[in-house]
Amino acid sequence: MPNRLAKEKSLYLRQHADNPVDWYPWCEEAFRVAREQDKPILLSIGYSSCHWCHVMERECFENPEIAQLQNELFVNIKVDREERPDLDELYMNALQAMTGSGGWPLNIFLTPDGKPFYGGTYFPPEDRGQLPAWPRVLLAVAQAYRERRTDVERAAEDLVSYLQQQSRPPLQAVPLREQLLDDAARNLVPHYDREHGGFGNAPKFPSPLQLEFLLRTFRRAGAPRALEMVLQTLTAMARGGIHDQIGGGFHRYTVDEAWLVPHFEKMLYDNALLARVYSLAYLASGNRLCHTVAEETLGYLQREMRGDHGAFFAAQDADSEEGEGAFYLWTPEDIAVVLGNDDARIACRYFGVTPRGNFEGKSILHVAEDPATIASEFGLSLDELDRRIASIRARLYEARDKRPHPARDEKVIVAWNALAIRAFAEAGAALDRPDFVSIAERAATFLQDQLWDGNTLYHVWEEGEARFPAFLDDYADLVNALVSLYEATFDPSWIAWAHQLTEVMLVKFIDPVAGDFYDTASDGEQLIVRPKTFIDQGTPSGNGAAAEALLRLGTLLGDHRFVDQARTLLERYAQLAVEHPIACGQLLLAMDFALGHPFEIAIIGDPMQPETRALLRVVQASYLPHRVLALRRPEDEMAATIVPLLAERSLVDGQPAAYVCRNFACQRPVTTPQELASQLGIALPDS
Repeated sequence: MPNRLAKEKSLYLRQHADNPVDWYPWCEEAFRVAREQDKPILLSIGYSSCHWCHVMERECFENPEIAQLQNELFVNIKVDREERPDLDELYMNALQAMTGSGGWPLNIFLTPDGKPFYGGTYFPPEDRGQLPAWPRVLLAVAQAYRERRTDVERAAEDLVSYLQQQSRPPLQAVPLREQLLDDAARNLVPHYDREHGGFGNAPKFPSPLQLEFLLRTFRRAGAPRALEMVLQTLTAMARGGIHDQIGGGFHRYTVDEAWLVPHFEKMLYDNALLARVYSLAYLASGNRLCHTVAEETLGYLQREMRGDHGAFFAAQDADSEEGEGAFYLWTPEDIAVVLGNDDARIACRYFGVTPRGNFEGKSILHVAEDPATIASEFGLSLDELDRRIASIRARLYEARDKRPHPARDEKVIVAWNALAIRAFAEAGAALDRPDFVSIAERAATFLQDQLWDGNTLYHVWEEGEARFPAFLDDYADLVNALVSLYEATFDPSWIAWAHQLTEVMLVKFIDPVAGDFYDTASDGEQLIVRPKTFIDQGTPSGNGAAAEALLRLGTLLGDHRFVDQARTLLERYAQLAVEHPIACGQLLLAMDFALGHPFEIAIIGDPMQPETRALLRVVQASYLPHRVLALRRPEDEMAATIVPLLAERSLVDGQPAAYVCRNFACQRPVTTPQELASQLGIALPDS
């Protein structure tokens, strides 16, 4: 008989609906039962595309004997971390404080009032190496709760006190100055993998925020090594197994340091952030591979991760019916059946497919060597090889599409959609792809129609229902997305909505004492600790994203309240971000913008006219991280009431004109691309 989770909307929770465990969703009833029965709570947190979550479910939660033990000793609560990132953040911090590490599945034991006292991640059904068996853990925790209650409650109180202190770290505010950015870049270098690119050792995660910071360093300081690090990393990832060579998009991370063997889940946020940094790297360097990968990654999101409603889904699973990663693996025989012998020889050589394989007897596709070397071996020019590989990819994709697909989690998460909207809008403008901009507009329209009621933003949309009041990163990421969408469309309604969201954010999330932001709204559920996020966790930190949103919108609107609030936040976290650049990439990006003396660029003209388009291309096709851009059609008098930067600007001698301001000083209006590029201190971009 299905348990209570059968009525939930979350795919992850419904996946546990037939477990013999008597699961509750997170609700007051579960805590009431725990108090009445004087039982500790087992809180288990995961998400639908988490491989080890599925393994533990299969091994433990589907086991009738283990489930009976859980039901007798505990009140059991299951949480989807993507629905409730606040709970995940709070209890993951608790686990890391207890054990020094974390991960998913997150299994943590609570007192009936929600205070954590013991936890871990994956546990097997029997002792396995250093991992204790899950039944043994259950019995030991229950015994400790019964027989050493005072010790358990004291430990829980101490841990809550620690978490409360962590939410308000004793940071000394420091004035913002450019030297801080130089120091952060230097502190990033020792983490860099000089052989394979990226940061750290195995497991190797993409670091798009740190790569963007290095691009900013290249732009700001003229540091060629910073650009070299970015391009080495992006090239290695593009050629590695972390990149789906057939369907596009990137997997979550690799278990090795060389980007070869991934955990095969694909997340919306990874692909949105990576598509954006590839497009920025193209603008900064002209590297054609970056251009190609940016377009292909956005194409993957458009094709496989977008619903008929226009918004984006959350994730694709690592597993399919045939096992982990099976959807993505190939043998030489598989390739030959699809391509025939001649093209199969090229494909196997190009993608490193061998009889032995590189993952459980099969091959993860990757670009094994420099394509120029492979072209030479087959007597082809590089252009000819590119054409053959394009045809090969298309046929392999068509064949792969007939395999059982990994499950897709179709929840719509505001913050993750916002990252995708920003990526599509910015790449659409930069790469002259109006279709990408249209995709961004449609997704934003869905969020506005379905997840915003005029006063409150909601976090997630599932099966026709908006649920859970939004969190800080939902607001902040969406404001950043709407600024980018405005800069691609010049529809002032997007800025009007961004302004509304920002005002709500300042009321509901601000900590007036510290000058930063909580993750949860003041009128939201009261947890044992009200969490704050300043460390990036796959997605940009809430406080880092809020700082960038306030700076960009405040600069565009000339609203010093927003800019001053952002600077107060950044001064508080500056030293922490400089000392820990791997953890605080989003804060560093906001600091860089704050210190970059951004250009305020207003263009007056019809964007459909060639002369106006030429002025826009100077800005949009150049790497200008420190700028805001506004446009007004000559007949649109209302636009300036929403974006004051456009006020009192007009055509010059009947010609479209650009107005550039910086540091409270404005230059004379110009009407030619050459003059505009000169004022911005850049070369004219390639047409």
